[in-house]
Amino acid sequence: MSTTEPIEQLKRDIDAIGSAVNALHSKVRLGDLRDAVEDLQTDIANLPNKVRDLRTRGYPFEKGLEERASDFAQQWASLRPMVLAQIEQQAMALEFGLRPIEDQFRRLVALSAVPQEAQFQITQIKAGLSSLESKVSATQNQIRGMYDALEQQVREFHTHLQRVDWMLKQLAEATFPLLPTEAGIMAVKATWVKGEKEDKSDPQGILYLTDQRLLFEQKQEIATKKMLFITREKEKVQKLLLEVPLDLIETVKASKRGFLGHEDHIEFTFAPDAPTMAAHFHIDGQDCHTWQGLVGRAKAEEFDQDRAVALDQAVVEKVRSAPTVCPYCGGAITTQVLRGMDSIRCEYCGKVIRW
Repeated sequence: MSTTEPIEQLKRDIDAIGSAVNALHSKVRLGDLRDAVEDLQTDIANLPNKVRDLRTRGYPFEKGLEERASDFAQQWASLRPMVLAQIEQQAMALEFGLRPIEDQFRRLVALSAVPQEAQFQITQIKAGLSSLESKVSATQNQIRGMYDALEQQVREFHTHLQRVDWMLKQLAEATFPLLPTEAGIMAVKATWVKGEKEDKSDPQGILYLTDQRLLFEQKQEIATKKMLFITREKEKVQKLLLEVPLDLIETVKASKRGFLGHEDHIEFTFAPDAPTMAAHFHIDGQDCHTWQGLVGRAKAEEFDQDRAVALDQAVVEKVRSAPTVCPYCGGAITTQVLRGMDSIRCEYCGKVIRW
């Protein structure tokens, strides 16, 4: 072994330790924690604006959204100063703990030409670095513990608002109109599984739940021209494939399928008056059991009891005045009349009946 090899190895060790000391110098200031606290501050401050935006765009449910956004702001206003004070206090203590390691590193650099004497310094510095790294991690966990419960609640609330926001965007692009006073509750990407197993030919799109209907709109790009199994041309297909009044939903079954149960599926059976007997959807990005609960609450009209915007009672009364017999042919009207409808087509004579 040449005499230059130990010196070269020592230089590499010194460079590696220098990088570790520099990285730890940044960590002891708890910069990542400061950034996380400020991000949470921004998220909480924006919640009231997000709720107002959803109201402006027509989301009338969950009258407690405004109060929850305000409560988060109040909780954080009292908690944030304590968190910041703890960050400052602990950062000073950690920076103080880094000073001996920096002194040891300077002595190590001075011994860069004497590998035998430098080895003891390397061992000491590595032990000090490991110990301080553990202290930084423990300090971060301790401070995060002061606000992680609130942060989790804010994150879940923010995710819910994002889903409502996405639903409203999809409804704005939909090919079908909502009825007067009808409003969306939730929407999710979905595949309508037509057979026993999901197939590439199954329509993909958006499953909507409103306070009056369940709807599925196909919304996807379909290959119209392929060459050597490579798609050359695509066509966007967007059309309403399913529309069922909530009262015609008889059962809702949620299930986890696929590898490790990571797929969410929801199956509906409908009353005889519905356009189809059943429908099975593989939903993407939301929990099937949550959807099962939403459908149950919608059928029980719970969302109407939790409105921030009251229903127009004139529209409600108008539904009650809907005819039960066709004035043109005398046939019984069996089609369900939903709130907001002011006309219906007689299934016997084909005449449009208005009231």
